[in-house]
Amino acid sequence: MWCHVSTPRFLTLPPGVTPIRIETPVGWFAALEALPVSGVAERWPALLVPGYTGSKEDFLAILQSLADAGRRVVAIDMRGQYETPGPDDPAAYTCAALGQDVDAVAAAIGEGEPVHLLGHSFGGLVVRETVLGGVTKAASLTLMSSGPHAIVGPRERAARELLRQVPEVGLEYLWSKRLEPEAVAAGVPEEIIAFLRKRLLANNLVGLRAMGEQVLGCADRVDELLQTDVPILVLYGEHDDGWPPRMQAEMADRLGAECVVVPGALHSPAVEAPETTAAALTRFWNAAEQRLAHA
Repeated sequence: MWCHVSTPRFLTLPPGVTPIRIETPVGWFAALEALPVSGVAERWPALLVPGYTGSKEDFLAILQSLADAGRRVVAIDMRGQYETPGPDDPAAYTCAALGQDVDAVAAAIGEGEPVHLLGHSFGGLVVRETVLGGVTKAASLTLMSSGPHAIVGPRERAARELLRQVPEVGLEYLWSKRLEPEAVAAGVPEEIIAFLRKRLLANNLVGLRAMGEQVLGCADRVDELLQTDVPILVLYGEHDDGWPPRMQAEMADRLGAECVVVPGALHSPAVEAPETTAAALTRFWNAAEQRLAHA
C-alpha cells in the first residue's frame, strides 16, 4: 500500500513560494502560492488541485519553475484535506461539490482573468467538474495521472482497503501499524514520514471516506468534456500504477487532447520528474494562451 501514498521528496519552500489562505464565499482554503522571482506575473494564473489523500505539498517541486515562466501559481488543499477544514457532511465531498469549491478559489485568484486548471489523480475528476460547470473561465485543463472514470487496478484495491480499515481501526492505528512501517522500509526520510503522519491524521474522516467513495464510483464524463472548447492536456507517467497508461492515452484520443508521457515517472510526475513536468506544463499553458488570444 505504501507506493499508493503521494510522497513529496522535500518540504523546504523554494524561493518565491509562500503558504497563504485563500478566502472565498464558501470558506477559506490552505494554499501554497508561487510568484515569479521578478515579482511580475505577466501570464494567466494556474490552480493546482491534489489527489485523494494528497495535499498542496505534492506540487512543491514544480511550483518555482512554473511561476518563473511568468505566472502566479497556486496549489491548494481541497476541503477536508490536510490544512483546509471541512464539514462532517458527505455531500460536501462529491466531485460536483468539490468542483464548485475550485470555482470559488479560481474566482479568488483569477480576478477576472482565465485560469489554468490542473487536477492530479482524483483532483482531475474534480477539476473536470469545474470545467463542465462552466462558471470558471478556464484557460486550459490538465488531467495529470487521472482517468476517464473510477480508479482501477492496484490503487482501486488500495482505496477499497483504506475505506474498509479506517472505520474498523482508525487512522492512527492504520498509520502506526501499517503505513509508517512501510514508509520506513521504503527508505522515506524521517521528516517526510513525520509530515505524512500529520497530513493523514489531519484529514476530515467523513471527507476521507466520501472522497474515497467518489474515486471508486465516478462515472465516465469524457464525452461531455469533449463538448467544451477548453484546451486539454493529458499528462501521466510512463509507469503510472493508477489508471493504466493505455487508458489515459485512449482518453486523450477521445478528447482530441494533447498527450504527454513523462519518461520514468509513475503516478506523481510532479514529484518523480519535476523538470520534465514543469516544462511540459509551461509549454502547454503558453500555447493555450496564445490560441485564446487569437480566437
